[in-house]
Amino acid sequence: MLRLPLADIDRLLQEDASAGDLTTEALGLAGRRGRIRFAARGGYVVAGVETAADMLQRAGAEVTLCARSGDAVASGTQLLSGDGDAADLHLAWKTSQTLVEVLSGFATAARAIVAAAQSVNPDVQVACTRKVFPGGCALSHIAVKAGGAILHRASLSETVLVFREHLTLWPDASLDAVATRLRRNAPEKKLAIEADGIEEAKRALAAGCDVIQLEKFPIEAVAEVVAHARATGVHAIIAAAGRVNAANAAAQHDELGDRPCRQIWLLTW
Repeated sequence: MLRLPLADIDRLLQEDASAGDLTTEALGLAGRRGRIRFAARGGYVVAGVETAADMLQRAGAEVTLCARSGDAVASGTQLLSGDGDAADLHLAWKTSQTLVEVLSGFATAARAIVAAAQSVNPDVQVACTRKVFPGGCALSHIAVKAGGAILHRASLSETVLVFREHLTLWPDASLDAVATRLRRNAPEKKLAIEADGIEEAKRALAAGCDVIQLEKFPIEAVAEVVAHARATGVHAIIAAAGRVNAANAAAQHDELGDRPCRQIWLLTW
């Protein structure tokens, strides 16, 4: 399970209490013993509870974890409990609670999409794109993995992914030339490209790109690209990107068909 470094835990605490907890200090609660308990308010997939525990411990509490990220829990299930100085508990209480609520919401949504897609094909992977709020990558990754999805692209440094915004700065180059240059300069990486239309997707397949990311394509258009790849014997990964949710994930894969030679990724944000 992913865990945040202590420096990031301290940053989260500092963000909410840059000069301490004024209310607790004004009431003179330091030195009194207190107990904190997190319980699920509804049925959901837990995420970030380990980070919440780290926050409470960093503030000075003794914490017992009762659940783990990725657990599907019923309403009322205890997630963690902690004992310590009341002032310490209040310092980390609201930030840690909100973190679990938000990340569990992400994880629950991810789990629903994964379940819908895998109801058609257990081998299909649902991947989350890099489109997360700035400063929230590590936390979003915790939630996505807790939901059973995988990471499509954790950072700009991780993979090669060509967008239209890259190609406009090299207007005279063919996709063949682009692919040749990228394979020379990043020989260990797979070459991924985002296509804005069916014809561009077909050109990317012909250029030998490893991953064709179909940006907000209608299901029928995705199916046409997959059919073209099969007909031409190209074994690229076709990534249906955007507008994928729990309501249409099964339909996305069902429309594409199920062939062992092809891995279909459903990307969501």
